[in-house]
Amino acid sequence: MFKPRWKKEALLLLKGAQKFLHYKRDLLAPDRIDEIESRRADLKAAIKAKDLDAVKETSKQVRNTCEKSLAHYRQPDFLQENIEVFWVAIVVALGIRAYFLQPFRIPTGSMQPSLNGIVATTTHDQEGWDKPWLGKRAVDFVLSGRSYENIVAEKDLNITGMKDASFLLLSRTKIFFDDGSNVVIGSPLNEAAGIKTIALALQRKRSDITPHFAEGDPIFQGYLTSGDLVLVDKLSYHFRQPKRGESFVFDTRDIPTGGPASLSSQDGGTHYIKRLVGVPGDEIQVKQPDLWVNGAIAQEATLKRVMSQEDDPKGTPYTGYANPPRGRGQKSPFSDPSYSVRLEDNPKKGNNYREFYAFGDNSPHSLDSRYWGSVKQYNLVGPAFLSLWPFNSGHWGFIK
Repeated sequence: MFKPRWKKEALLLLKGAQKFLHYKRDLLAPDRIDEIESRRADLKAAIKAKDLDAVKETSKQVRNTCEKSLAHYRQPDFLQENIEVFWVAIVVALGIRAYFLQPFRIPTGSMQPSLNGIVATTTHDQEGWDKPWLGKRAVDFVLSGRSYENIVAEKDLNITGMKDASFLLLSRTKIFFDDGSNVVIGSPLNEAAGIKTIALALQRKRSDITPHFAEGDPIFQGYLTSGDLVLVDKLSYHFRQPKRGESFVFDTRDIPTGGPASLSSQDGGTHYIKRLVGVPGDEIQVKQPDLWVNGAIAQEATLKRVMSQEDDPKGTPYTGYANPPRGRGQKSPFSDPSYSVRLEDNPKKGNNYREFYAFGDNSPHSLDSRYWGSVKQYNLVGPAFLSLWPFNSGHWGFIK
């Protein structure tokens, strides 16, 4: 920042000449390479001696030598250099995401209170409610990932459908109305469908009672609290086996996550985060509120935490592991407390088909292996490593 202009320009020229050598070395004759290195050494010495006349002269020599070394060489300008740096940064970031660390935003509440999903909180019963002033909204968003909505029907409207419109790390649900209009709510499909006014409108739709929203009715008034943004370690599972009790991410290829009890719109090869409760060779059984592994209550600290049904530091209780109710929604063999399953350790199809079991910590409200079965080795992405945001969720930092 405090360097004189002549010195900044000379150092930039040194850097540019070095890049020229790196990029064009295979096209340069050996004597040209030696000459450029010699001119750079002269310029370094002049800079060190703070001899302005020598710096000007050696700078001119460095430029001339580089320009004459290749027939059509032209030193890149400021814009070209910054575009190059920008694209290199993107390539590096994509490489890190593909092979080392991948960001993943938790859309649902299936891991609460260990990790948060997106939660919609309504204020429909508060007469005259409106969004807070801009400053509070900005602070709440930065610290808590909280965004406020005040969506009101401008005329009589009937819901005609809902669609998942999520994009990258952004969870979104689009709600369509009979006049051709639509609104977007920043939550996954299941959370949007659970908002009181929307759930009631959907019930009315099924009962052919209209209108679903009269003019002036709130469609959604309240706020959305962001799900935790976590980093997934994509490298570890290449060097070690997954460990029972850790939070892990896997894709949903060949896993039937849909159906009438679906708690998320993440189907068809996208991703889930759950608790790894069973590894290949384990026998799994649920005797509410306990999880039994190989004939005994599980002993891993994270699993015992869920079974304890005690409060987390923010006062939210763990639920224990649940036997799903019979005859409601999607059927589960775990409705019978005597049911157990043995996970495949040596499948005939090969190691890629070894089986793992995934349960949500929020067991009564989690669509997991109790419903759709095992996660295969080829589905594994990696353990959840770090919670990046929101900062005051209670989970910021390394994930346990």
